[in-house]
Amino acid sequence: MGWPARIFASIVGILLFLYLCCAGLIFSLRYYNPATTAVQFQREAEAVLAKKHYNKFYYYVPLSRISPNLQYAVIAAEDGRFYVHHGFDWLELQKVLHSDVAKRSLGRGASTITQQLAKNLFLGTERSVIKKGVEFTLVPLFELFLTKNRILELYLNEIEWGPGVFGAEAASEYWYHKPASVITRDQAARLAAVIPNPLRRSPAREEDYADEIQERMKSMGW
Repeated sequence: MGWPARIFASIVGILLFLYLCCAGLIFSLRYYNPATTAVQFQREAEAVLAKKHYNKFYYYVPLSRISPNLQYAVIAAEDGRFYVHHGFDWLELQKVLHSDVAKRSLGRGASTITQQLAKNLFLGTERSVIKKGVEFTLVPLFELFLTKNRILELYLNEIEWGPGVFGAEAASEYWYHKPASVITRDQAARLAAVIPNPLRRSPAREEDYADEIQERMKSMGW
């Protein structure tokens, strides 16, 4: 075997090892909650590099302690077909691609909750073709090893909801000074409206989008 073949085999071996490590970590999420995430680490590193003070608000709570209002609002806003797809919403992706072709521009994304969870846990917020490829290989593992409710619980507890604010409990306390278990329907919709751009949005300024989310909730029977 020549040296190019050996280098190629080594690279493949390393990638396979890393993938198996990720598979093991995802399987462990059936029993354990993650200590941190790639996005949390990224935000802390950004603060250090910018020489800025950084406070992190993060409280993990079980799904039973997150108001159904907030669960439904987030699903309606981020992934309306969450309970029927298997990690990728091909129907929604097709709609987005058709829209982009018609407009001749890149529009909104079609990432599912499972895809967003994979990105939050392992990849951070920076976008690249390579990271998107890795994300697509990890998503089936989440769907294979974890239940939908566990995926939703992890997602609601790990995503960013403001500067240094991670998870539904921290978001509820930070924005409304109350636990996530008692968030109202309107508050839930406003919190869900923040998710696409948590560093720039606040619930108080998202009235229009929150109204749209509540209409989606109604149409879904919630």
